[in-house]
Amino acid sequence: MNIQPRPFDHPDAVKLNDMVQLEYAERYGDGGDVTPLDATMFDPPRGLYLLAYDAQDRPVATGGWRGQEENEEGYSDGDAEIKRMFVTAEARGNGLARRILAALEADARAAGRTRMVLETGDQQPEAIALYTSSGYTLCSKFGHYRTYDSSICMAKSLTGPA
Repeated sequence: MNIQPRPFDHPDAVKLNDMVQLEYAERYGDGGDVTPLDATMFDPPRGLYLLAYDAQDRPVATGGWRGQEENEEGYSDGDAEIKRMFVTAEARGNGLARRILAALEADARAAGRTRMVLETGDQQPEAIALYTSSGYTLCSKFGHYRTYDSSICMAKSLTGPA
């Protein structure tokens, strides 16, 4: 697998984003994730967006982080928020999400971010298992879905040993 930085509005990123939105809609019975995002949120050094390609150069996974500071949605100064972690069905089970997550954490740490945060949902047990096994713990709710019962927010310190 070849993991490359790409803009959030790159055609391959848009394709995978459309796929993850369909999966969210299927799992939650709604219109998908409506968190406001724009491509500039992932521009270095305040963010990063990654795409993974298979041996045939097809996009098969994605993930990004964007910087956050203390605000009314419950973020804290120094936060890096994970967004759009997704692996296509045919590429799952190969450790790709774990590789992308580790790369995002390393990049956010190098950019001076102190805590990685993410929001997932109770209908995504695979995501919860990945994050828990990667050292994430439950935290106070934040972000667009902070008032939803199905929302699960997790965090991991980026200070100290990697």
